[in-house]
Amino acid sequence: MNNVAIAFLLTTIAGLSTGIGSCIAFFAKKTNVKFLAVALGFSAGVMIYVSMMELLVGAIDILSACMNPKTGTLIAIVSFFVGMGIVAIIDKLIPQDENPHTVTSPKHAAQAMEKNSKLMRTGLMTALAIGIHNFPEGLATFIAALQEPSVAIPIVFAIAIHNIPEGIAVSVPIFYATGDRKKAFWYSFASGLSEPLGALIGYLILMPFITDTMNGIMFAGIAGIMVFISLDELLPSAREYGEHHLSIYGLVAGMAVMALSLWMFM
Repeated sequence: MNNVAIAFLLTTIAGLSTGIGSCIAFFAKKTNVKFLAVALGFSAGVMIYVSMMELLVGAIDILSACMNPKTGTLIAIVSFFVGMGIVAIIDKLIPQDENPHTVTSPKHAAQAMEKNSKLMRTGLMTALAIGIHNFPEGLATFIAALQEPSVAIPIVFAIAIHNIPEGIAVSVPIFYATGDRKKAFWYSFASGLSEPLGALIGYLILMPFITDTMNGIMFAGIAGIMVFISLDELLPSAREYGEHHLSIYGLVAGMAVMALSLWMFM
């Protein structure tokens, strides 16, 4: 039960970091886009390295022990790409205009939103889109934290960083539509609740069926989800801020820090 409580706590922290984005949009006089680009790249580096070197490798080891190595490796690889496919389908179902991946800097977003006569709808649809998009992240984070908290902590950190721009994406249009900072903040904050909701559903539905084989499949699927999010969301978002090279430096730094930390705890 202690592991379950820790997994829920970590997932909630990751999801509700959207509220940080609201605070930045409302109270920061100037957004440091260089820092944000590095942070997004760092987040991608952490997620990619953990996914490829820990989660996917661990999944292959688990499944190979449950069956023969060749079959186990094949199932892990298929599960990895199925995880990618799940997020890709979710993104495909979300209209491009409301997809949080298309958001640029808060300044540019505000300028665009001032000319839009449907600000409130834009904000609410963005909140809904982010909620749908964050659901599998919550499930993935919860399962990872439940099985291996030391691996889940950097994943939570990475997700929390990339949820900050999503919070900005929700709060800015609602604020410009209503002039109400509190309302904009709470809508943004609520959009992150889908992550602990994903964790709760995972706990209620999947827990009775968890076996070593299921663990291996889920680990590989989580790896696919994390890699897709990094390539499809984090790095493109950093590029939208006009700091592409800084995001790559952050990517390399994230991988290096993650590699060093994993080595230290071997």
